[in-house]
Formats: sequence, C-alpha cells, structure tokens
Amino acid sequence: MDAFSEELMGFVQKDNQVEASKDPVPEIHLPWLSQHIQSTGSHGQKGTNFAQTTSICLNFIQEALLKHQWQRASEFLQCYLQTLEDINSQKRQMAPEIIWKLGSTILYNHPKSNVETFSAFADRMKNIGVQNYLKISLQHALYLLHNGMVEDAYRNLNQAESWRYGEMSASQEKLIKLIQAYRGLLDYYTWSKKRTEVSSFDMDGFATNAATQDMHSYFRQASVNLHEIIKIPGVWDTFVKSYVEMLEFYGDQDGARQVLTDYAYDNNFPSNPNAHIYLYKFLKKEKAPEDKLISVLKILHQIVPSHKIMLEFHMLLKKSNKEEHHKLGLEVLLAILDFSGCTENITAWSYLAKYLKQIIKGKHREWVQEGWSSRKDWWPTFHFSYYLAKKNWKENRILALKKAFTSGILLGKVKHQKIILSSGVGRPMFESSFCLLLAE
Repeated sequence: MDAFSEELMGFVQKDNQVEASKDPVPEIHLPWLSQHIQSTGSHGQKGTNFAQTTSICLNFIQEALLKHQWQRASEFLQCYLQTLEDINSQKRQMAPEIIWKLGSTILYNHPKSNVETFSAFADRMKNIGVQNYLKISLQHALYLLHNGMVEDAYRNLNQAESWRYGEMSASQEKLIKLIQAYRGLLDYYTWSKKRTEVSSFDMDGFATNAATQDMHSYFRQASVNLHEIIKIPGVWDTFVKSYVEMLEFYGDQDGARQVLTDYAYDNNFPSNPNAHIYLYKFLKKEKAPEDKLISVLKILHQIVPSHKIMLEFHMLLKKSNKEEHHKLGLEVLLAILDFSGCTENITAWSYLAKYLKQIIKGKHREWVQEGWSSRKDWWPTFHFSYYLAKKNWKENRILALKKAFTSGILLGKVKHQKIILSSGVGRPMFESSFCLLLAE
C-alpha cells in the first residue's frame, strides 16, 4: 500500500470485539480540532467530554465532505473512530455504519485512493459491528463492478450470501435477497457474453454443444435469483429486462409476457412508467391487437403524459374505430404540449394542427372547447405570446406556422391576428399558416 493507504487503514486497527487489543489508542494530533476544543473550554471548563469531541469531529468531517476536502476529512475520521468505544450503547451500535459511510465516501473520491485501499477498508469494516456485514458487502461489490472487476464482485457476493451470524433479521433477509439478485445479474452478464461467443465464432459441433450447455447453466442460475427478486414489491427495471431477455431467447414468450404484465399491473408495486413501457414494447413486437396496446399506454399517459411514446399513443387512438379514443387522442396531444420540454416539439404541433382540422370537420368542436377550457388562462402566454411568435418565425418557420394555425382555432381569428401582427412578422405569417394547413 502507499502512504495514504497505510494512514487510512490505521483507522480500523482495532476490531471492537472481545479479542481486541488492550493497547491504548495512539494520540492523534489534529490542530483544527485542538483549537476548537480549546475555544469551547475557555469558559471555565478544563476540556470537553467524549460526546462533545465526537460531535465536533463529525461536524468537521461533514464540512470537509461538502467542500470536497478529502484529505482533511480523512484526518478527522481517524479521531472519529473513538465512537466505536462510546459508553452510550446506542451510539456505539450506530458508529460502524456511520464510519463506513464516511470512510467509503472519502475513499471513493480521494485522488490517492485505489481499489486495494477501498477493499481493505471494506473488509475491516465488515467485521466491526457484524450487523452491517451484508450491507457493506453489497456496496463493496458494487464498487468493484464500477471498476470493472466482475469476478471479484461475484466472489464478494458469494461470500456474503453464505455469511451467517446468529438469527437472521427481516432486514438482513431482504439484503440476502438483494445480494442474490445482483449475483443473478452477474450470471446474466456471463450468459450474455457466452451467447455472443456462441453466435460469433465458428465452432465444431462438440464445441458448440459444450458452449451452449455452459450458457444454459448460467441461465438457470440467473433465472432463479432474478425470478425471486422481482416478486418483491419494488423498482427492478434492470433485473426484469435481463430476465425477460433470457426467457425470450429460449422461446418462453408466455413467461416473458407474464413477468412484464405482473411488473406493470401488480398494485403492490410502486408506480413505475418503465414497467408499462417495457410491456408496451414487448406487445408491439408481438404484434398484439391495438386495443391491448392502447390499454397499456392509457396508464402511461396518466403517469407521464409528456413521454415521447405518447405521440405513438395518439396515432393508435386516431386509427381506432371508437369515438372515445378519438376524443382521448386530442387530450393526449394537448397534455404533451402542457410541458415546457415539449413546447417546440414540431411533431406534436403538426399532429395537433392536423387533428384540430379533422375534429372540426367531423363536427366535434365541443372536444376542442372542453380541452381548451382548462388551458385558456395560461396557454396564450405559454405558447402564443408576441415574443414567441417572433422567435419561432425567426428560428423555425414550419414550427411557427403550425403554432399559428393552432392558435387561430384555439384563440379565435381576431386574437390570433392581433398576436401575429403585433409580433412584427407581419401578414405573411398570418396568411401562410392557413395556406399551409389547408394544403395538407
């Protein structure tokens, strides 16, 4: 290890266990802390007690972290380790987790830190306060993955999965499930690599058969753990996608569809737009009936009305034979344009301009009035101001014309003409907006 590693690893030279060394903790010189303690003891006090010292030290660490002063934070953390011997049992139990969070943050960001240092610190901390063993093991594995050390991460997860200490608590059981799930994800990763190898390289029959069997063994290992984790309410996007990909590869379309359906519709799970997107794309790939696609996207529309897939949703509704779907198609477009990130979405404005024209021809002006009633107080400023009319005409004339035509229907001819003429772009834009749309 380098000098920094040795210095930081000196943090945890005692394990806070019965067999810990009885040697006194070496004195640490921290000038900033000494100055602060002296100032707090100047009012007739000879010093500060244990709790005050650790509290001051923690404040200094937090300040250093906020300022990205990693070396300064590491020096104060050495002093903070005395909380492992706090006479308050509750604080003593909390200390290992706090030290791990602080130390891992410092080591993750310190310019002189490396994987060896981080791993050594993690291994020591796993054995100080065994209640944190699983949590630290999982975070350690994720750190190793971040650094591309897949095999080390897998080995770390295997060790954590087999770890036992006394009676397992409910929170530890959940962590075990999560550890198994990540191990399953790494099995999927290996399966995916082997699938690429089998399809990319020329092999004789025996070699291909052996590689296929090896690949299938990873599928079995991965599927067991992935299947278990996605039964627990939560957001498991990566795990679900990996599991579904494997099921599809082996031709289990029904199984894949069921996984995605449960993930999207189980009321015990939190609201998750991605779950409905995955199901929609799967059904679309299967060429499912349009009514089924519409039913999936209806829920997505309620969760994320500005999602880009909503333009596809509008087209599905437009093609439907049901009048209620046609009406919803207008609301979908208006809802997209309610969001600031979509104000210059030329596709949405183009669809809206054409659809308004179609609705009016179909004698359903009441749909327009209904959709406009909740927007008439803020859309004129949001979309149709003099400034925006001028800006759009200068930067994107097609967008300006689509918006001009739309404003003519929603605002009425008089207000529309006033905006166009007052914006300084003149009569050409006013006339062009109608000519363009009438020609389509």
